[in-house]
Amino acid sequence: MSNTHSDRLERWCGAEAVQRISTAMRGWYGPPIILSGVPGNVYAASDGDFVGVIEGGQFLSGLDWSLMRLGRIFRNASRRQLSRANAGFSSLSDIISEATSGGKQRLFQWEKEILTMSAPAGGTASHWQTNSYPTIAPTPSAAPGGDATTDASVGAPAMDNVSPDTRHVVSSWGTCSLLGKTFLLYDRLFQVSKTMNSAAAESVTGVPTRYQSTTPGDADYIGGNFGFVETGTTALAATAHTWTACTYKDQDGNASTLPDLVGNASSTARRLDHPVGQWYAPLASGDRGIKAWTNIQCSAQVATGLIHFVIGHPLCWMPIHTATLLAFHDHLNRPFGRPRVFDDAALAILDVLFSGTGNYNMNITVNTVAG
Repeated sequence: MSNTHSDRLERWCGAEAVQRISTAMRGWYGPPIILSGVPGNVYAASDGDFVGVIEGGQFLSGLDWSLMRLGRIFRNASRRQLSRANAGFSSLSDIISEATSGGKQRLFQWEKEILTMSAPAGGTASHWQTNSYPTIAPTPSAAPGGDATTDASVGAPAMDNVSPDTRHVVSSWGTCSLLGKTFLLYDRLFQVSKTMNSAAAESVTGVPTRYQSTTPGDADYIGGNFGFVETGTTALAATAHTWTACTYKDQDGNASTLPDLVGNASSTARRLDHPVGQWYAPLASGDRGIKAWTNIQCSAQVATGLIHFVIGHPLCWMPIHTATLLAFHDHLNRPFGRPRVFDDAALAILDVLFSGTGNYNMNITVNTVAG
């Protein structure tokens, strides 16, 4: 793929959003991640650059387009729908048919009122345990077992299985009361709680049930599975600590060791316990994804707090153009840019590189179609 026209991309998304995603992707070990809301097929790559073709941004920004779209919605709201397309799934009309007459459209929604979320600028926050819909997730099961999370897990939106069909994201839309938000939609594959008041090694035996293929090119290839350390609903004590000697199985199923990851003394609730600017745990050189955690360990005894070790798989970036205004993210006209959502997926959202402390409200809807 060729590099994306940078001026058009900044005009469409806003320079701040482009810079935030670029910074977040530097050093990323997985495949490029699609940008929602950008016309064409644009992906964020591991060097912080963007690849693919943008089919907008010559004259209008994403904000301008959103305003035009809102106007169209208000006009059409008063008109009666007189007809519907009827076709298969090999073209745009096929998708429309599956979504309408086929009854294979599903909407997944997040309505979050974040009243206690705080993180320094450049930190990353998790919405897995925030108010109010989907329901706040409970503390994960402790090591060694942990939880292979699915749509049946509390905290994830419920979904129906569609196999042998496949489900894909075709659009999304969202609002946020604060400007400068870049959300990442991901499939939460596995979680396990770590005993904080201990510096002893704890083995992990539980494994995910999705994205477990060791064959590159498979839809469920392990490459791109990322790990992160998530503070639960209780903040950590003011103790300096490092996540050290943690081990995992890589994309080939081989044993590997995570480079030391420096945590945060007094890490706030629902924040990733990572250094600023880092939303994923870096892997050993040459590794491309995590199949499973095998050992977790902290360098110090942290008297209080909750920590979860998580494995996720990214689906798409969802930048919000401006505060309180609905942002539309369209994947319909992207032949290669409709992220797949597997049966039983535990869909979840990260607020990546948090732009500063403050309470906010967030409402996001993801529209999927199976075919």
